[in-house]
This record gives sequence, C-alpha cells and structure tokens, in this order.
Amino acid sequence: MVENLSSSGMDRITGEVTALRRLLRGRDGQERKNSVFALCFIDGLSYAEEAVTSAIHWGLDDIPLIGGSAGDDLKFETTSLISNGKVGCDSAIIVLIATEIPFHVFKTDNFIPTEQKLVVTASDPDHRIVREFNATNAAEEYAASVGIVPQMLTPLNFASHPVVVKVGGEYYCRSIQRMHADGSLSFFCAIEDGVVLSIAQPKNMVEATRAALLDVERKLGGIDMVLGFDCVLRRLDALNRQVFRDISELYRANKIIGFGTYGEQYRSMHLNQTFTGIAFGERQPAE
Repeated sequence: MVENLSSSGMDRITGEVTALRRLLRGRDGQERKNSVFALCFIDGLSYAEEAVTSAIHWGLDDIPLIGGSAGDDLKFETTSLISNGKVGCDSAIIVLIATEIPFHVFKTDNFIPTEQKLVVTASDPDHRIVREFNATNAAEEYAASVGIVPQMLTPLNFASHPVVVKVGGEYYCRSIQRMHADGSLSFFCAIEDGVVLSIAQPKNMVEATRAALLDVERKLGGIDMVLGFDCVLRRLDALNRQVFRDISELYRANKIIGFGTYGEQYRSMHLNQTFTGIAFGERQPAE
C-alpha cells in the first residue's frame, strides 16, 4: 500500500514498485517474460490517478498493468482501500502476480467521436473542474451540445453522452462526474485549459463487449475466467438503455468477476467509461 498519494513524490512510487519487483524475483528466482502482471487499486477521489498510474508503469518496465479507482456508490465523499487488514484513504495498492497460467490484458469501450467540439477555456486542474467550454458556462455549453436542458443534467446524462479526447491517434473518454450549483462540471480524470473534447456517440455496449471478449478468446485459445474493472458510468448507461440484463448475462457467460470503478487503469493510462480486464486461459500441460 502506498499512502498519502496527495503528498507523495512520483519517484517514491516508482521506487516502491521497483523494490516489489526485486522481492518477486527473490521469491520466484527470476522475473519470467510473459508470466507476470500487475494490479493496482487507487483512491478514486485522490485526483492523482494519472500521475500514480504513470509512476507505477515506469517502475514496471514492460510488465502489463491493469486496475481500477475505488468509488463510494456515487456519493463522492470518501473511498477506502484495505491491505493486510489496514484501511487507507488517499492511497493505492499495488500487487505483482507471477503465474504459469496464460493471460491477456485488454480494454473495451462503446463510443464513437463526432465532429462536435468542446474546448476547455476555464478550469481548475487541481480539482478536475471545468468552468467554461468554448468561453461559455460549462454545463450550459455541454447541455446545448447534447440537446438537454442544463437543469436536467444527471450522471445518467453524462453516461449516455460521453466526451472524448484524442491522444496518440486514439480516442479516450474523459467522463463528467457531476454538475455544481454554479454550472461548473467535475470530471473523473485530469482536465486543463486548452483540452479539446469531442462529443461521443455511444454504440451498442453489449455487442462491442462481446466482440472484445471473442477477440481475447481467440488469442488465448479459450477463456477460463476474467478479472474485470467496469466503470460506474457504463453501468448507468446500461441501465438507461435497458441492456443491463444483457450485459450481465454476457459477463456471467464469460465468467467475469471484479469491480465497479470510478476510473480504470490500463498499462500507462488512466481511463474512463471503459471496461478493462485480464483474461486467463487454461493452464498449459507440463511437457
């Protein structure tokens, strides 16, 4: 467990991950390629997931990382993590696992970017708050872009009308958490002036997830089970679109267990409105 994230230097986190790798090598004899993965669990109200994920990834080198941000059922008050009987807030838990069972890490989402743009023109990056889009009150501009009256904005609306940012040729969701009385918007991820967001058009969540799982199944030669991190906004969107039962049945059919999260970690990235998972295949017979 890494405590006091808000005051921790990222070098310290990278150093602790490096020490964890040495510990694993000491127990296992060697750090075998393609047999080790990392899990992380981070306080979802720490405002630090991007920096922490990057620091962990740096210490892991090429070991794949997957994880999620702890939540509190959309109360946005406090979250807790437990490690060896110790309860912590403003903390992260990092786990290294070595296994002979084949595995594959993956992510999937269900949105397509449109041409409609929102430029962040006034923000509070330390608290992930946007005050203005396109030099207009953030809630008013967002609501106008998706065709909703600002006073009617709820987490369901944010889940159904996500915004995305383009990074390295790929689009990533930047989910809105809630609206404040002054019309500013809190986000689940880092945000700052100058960021260009695109309104996204959701696609069929069930079919997009099914396609991702079939691709993983082909790569592994079969799925034994999946440890997954599923964004709370995906759950809200599934309920809103009345596909919650279908997505639940798909998860059961593919033996998915895991967590509902305030954000997801995948390799070096902190993501939103995404399902990230690690799928395990059948143990290979000894030669």
